Amino acid sequence: MTLAHDWLARAGSLGLALLLVACRAPRPTANSPATARGLQVVTTFLPITLFTRAVAGDCATVTPLIPPNTGPHEFQAKPGDLTALRQAQVLVKNGLGMESFLDKLIASAGNPQLVVIDSSRRVATIASPAAASHGPNHGAVNPHIWLDPLRAVQQVETIRDGLAQADPGCAERYKRNAAIAIDRLRRLNGEIANQLHPYAGKTFIAFHDVAPYFAQRYGLKAEFLVDVPEMNPRPADLRRVAAAVRQTQLKALLSEPQEGQRSFNALAKDLGVKISVFDPLETGSAQAANDPDTYGRVMRRNVADLKIGRA
Repeated sequence: MTLAHDWLARAGSLGLALLLVACRAPRPTANSPATARGLQVVTTFLPITLFTRAVAGDCATVTPLIPPNTGPHEFQAKPGDLTALRQAQVLVKNGLGMESFLDKLIASAGNPQLVVIDSSRRVATIASPAAASHGPNHGAVNPHIWLDPLRAVQQVETIRDGLAQADPGCAERYKRNAAIAIDRLRRLNGEIANQLHPYAGKTFIAFHDVAPYFAQRYGLKAEFLVDVPEMNPRPADLRRVAAAVRQTQLKALLSEPQEGQRSFNALAKDLGVKISVFDPLETGSAQAANDPDTYGRVMRRNVADLKIGRA
């Protein structure tokens, strides 16, 4: 064999070996260090994702555990969710029992280095009146704290502090990003307070028990048909809501964007009132989860629809 032929043979063998190695090598996933940016953060559902992305900026990759179009009540964990938790450095949750599935999922993931940020820490809570009547599956406190913009400020502050502690190199950027988000939330609160001031003391009725924090912040009274959306209303619930509608002279019941509320819609028809919408922000589109204006836009729309119910 000539020297040239020997060189070509060696080169061909080397190329084949490299090709085989490349075929065996695992391809990087969306959450792998090869493609992900900065701190690896997993969030639970839509409002927590929005708040965390606002604080994280370009210092972290934020991945929602629950798809944006799925609420925490309907979430069913998949094997890929365990992988996401194993690869994550930080998990941000709402807390207060909203993500009741989470403890078992974290234990199954087996990631002892995972930092869990409970954004409800130090937030003043409201007792759930449904807890006593519907049993232990319903928490002692209402978890929907994010629907009060000033409680949402506290959640953003807790997320800021948790990310800064987990990633000191980006601490100043987390603080700057959080300051911008907090300013927007405080401005939104002032705007809503001005719009709802004429309705102080008035009652509104939502499909499930989502609005006590919102109502408390703006001097309103919130009623509801069922505690959680997957419950079927009892005859007593329907009678209670019907009596409240007649007593308060409501013009509309506040349904939700999700399906499955036929009893509420039928009740509105029977009472001769309209159906309006109060979006609890538990679900949304993938685009909404990436849009920093989603929270403010939905809350402003809620205010407009609530005013229709009292007009």
